[in-house]
Amino acid sequence: MDSIRKKIFPHPSYSDEERDTAYRAFVLLGSTLSQKSIAVLLDAVGHKRIWRDMARQECPKFVEVYVRCPIEICIRRETERTESGEGIRQNLYQDALLRLKTGKKIEGLGKVPGVDEPFEESPHPEVILDSANEKAETLIEEAIKALSKFDPPLFYIGK
Repeated sequence: MDSIRKKIFPHPSYSDEERDTAYRAFVLLGSTLSQKSIAVLLDAVGHKRIWRDMARQECPKFVEVYVRCPIEICIRRETERTESGEGIRQNLYQDALLRLKTGKKIEGLGKVPGVDEPFEESPHPEVILDSANEKAETLIEEAIKALSKFDPPLFYIGK
């Protein structure tokens, strides 16, 4: 989301209003692409139900894949990460936790889901994966298997 946000807002403020606008744009972009039969993965609409509900309403073949992971594990994994992709902030959780503990203003750090805002669970995601107890490769296999069971299948392998 950070790399897309910087294309929508060249100088992001990370305000609540900006975040809502960015998520709305992200969902609408995904909807437009999916209506053209392009497969879309929206990974940044996860922490608030309003955006997942909007995506469910706007995208013709929406499937919610909930990757469950306790915040403590997210923090540990993010802290252990040695490389960051373009636009990915290093030490996101550490900075958010420091700000929460001390009140220190940290430039360019908006609200961090799981620290500053709760994750709003959906009542009935179509697919649930447990990231706390499975390796990434296993989760990928589970997601492909789950998506291939839809009629018509939402995920194809091969030609």
